[in-house]
Amino acid sequence: MKVNKWWWQAFLVVLVVYSAWSSPFELAFKKVATGSLMPVDLVVDAFFAVDIVLTFFVAYLDKSTYLLVDDHKKIAIRYVTNLWFPMDVASTLPFQAIYRLFTGELHKGQVFGFLNLLRLWRLRRVSELFTRLEKDTRFSYFWTRYCKLICVTLFAVHSAGCFYFWMATHHKSLANTWIGSQIPDFEHKSIWLGYTYSMYWSIVTLATVGYGDLHAENTGEKVFSIFYMLFNIGLTAYLIGNMTNLIVHSAVRTFLMRDTINEILRYASKNQLPEGLKEQILAHMQLKFKTAELQQEEVLEDLPKAIRSGIAQHLFIGTVETAYLFKGVSDDLIIQLVSEMKAEYFPPKVDIILQNEISTDFYILVSGAVELYLMLTKLKWDFQFLSKLGSADMAGEIGVIFNIPQPFTVRTKRLSQVIRISHQHFKQMVQQHNADGKIIISNFIQYLKDLKKDMLDEIPFLTDLLDEFNPEHIESIEGPQHHEEPNTTGEANTEEKKFGKRGSTILMADGSQVEELKALRENDHLFIF
Repeated sequence: MKVNKWWWQAFLVVLVVYSAWSSPFELAFKKVATGSLMPVDLVVDAFFAVDIVLTFFVAYLDKSTYLLVDDHKKIAIRYVTNLWFPMDVASTLPFQAIYRLFTGELHKGQVFGFLNLLRLWRLRRVSELFTRLEKDTRFSYFWTRYCKLICVTLFAVHSAGCFYFWMATHHKSLANTWIGSQIPDFEHKSIWLGYTYSMYWSIVTLATVGYGDLHAENTGEKVFSIFYMLFNIGLTAYLIGNMTNLIVHSAVRTFLMRDTINEILRYASKNQLPEGLKEQILAHMQLKFKTAELQQEEVLEDLPKAIRSGIAQHLFIGTVETAYLFKGVSDDLIIQLVSEMKAEYFPPKVDIILQNEISTDFYILVSGAVELYLMLTKLKWDFQFLSKLGSADMAGEIGVIFNIPQPFTVRTKRLSQVIRISHQHFKQMVQQHNADGKIIISNFIQYLKDLKKDMLDEIPFLTDLLDEFNPEHIESIEGPQHHEEPNTTGEANTEEKKFGKRGSTILMADGSQVEELKALRENDHLFIF
């Protein structure tokens, strides 16, 4: 039903365009009003009469209750008591045909020419159409406004030319008119010749060219020309203003980007930032403007959480399931993790993680590529390449899980999208899933065993931990649940001094968690996490 209504309204708009052209034209050239165009007018009026009847059966939206009203009695009362109904009827009645039906002859006066101008009331449908198209994202706003401005200009030119010609034909002295001075005996010439001269005068006047070949010859024409030129001032201002806004609107983001980059360059020069850091800042800002439509958080921040979670699951659940740390975990935990993850884009050669920074988040690579580096010096951009990561690979999880400063620098190789989750959210969700916690630790330990030697050397306590860890006990390890400080146990203190790290959870060699320190015995093998 909606599709049929749309096509019907579009068809009526085409008829409105015809009415907007024919009404002033028939006023100026009355021969066509009672001749070739009369049958066409009757057919067009018939379609609008059908539309009036159909309006009594079209439901409407109550603006006070926002409910759809489909009661035919209420629809009829609303339509009949509205100004639209008498104007629709007046603009549809074929007055010339009705007069001929009752009198048997055609009226030669000008009254019916002015009554035909009531059809211009139908132009409101064109205005409503452009309003809908401007709000419809399927259509270009620029071209919609551009077409609207062209239509307004053409209608103004056409109407002014027709009225000016009508004034000439009804002057007492035809020779003392603008067109009579150019075309003697013009009333017997071709209709289209007169229309061409009218459009020529109207366009030249609207464009403020004023060649002087066609000009007002009597007082009435001069008065009309004065008001038409005053109207042209407003119309020209309207056209120029709208076109300027359309052009400037498309360039606003460019101006904003240039101003932002200039401010960054001034800031970098003032503070003497290193060239490498300056290039990273500029690359990040350029990416922000070039890929504004890809910034997920900015687009989705106003949506309800349930919708945001659904979108995140659709986009990233496959990536999270593929990540090594979450292989084999339950769907419930995966969904919770994805709902809390934030998506970001990074341009090429930009640091995502800096070595020795505080571990607050870890990342999963969705697309692109990143590289792991070891910082060799503190003052210079001197790094040692360690590894390359691709889609579904993780970065920063070692620092987060062990609660230590990040051991490596992670830098993008090309444009990359990542999703990140904070240490706090990750810890809270894993604590509620004991079985999944065991799987995550098992996956993590296996990953550590496969690391390159030069990466393991950067985390001193990892080698000793992995050497003493028995593979058959991995599956029985539980995730962190308690936060007791192991300060009263000599073994725990020894481990802390040995590894240079303070743990929060103590596990036995068989994977069971130590809940009471008094239960520890001599020669027990402990693992601190």
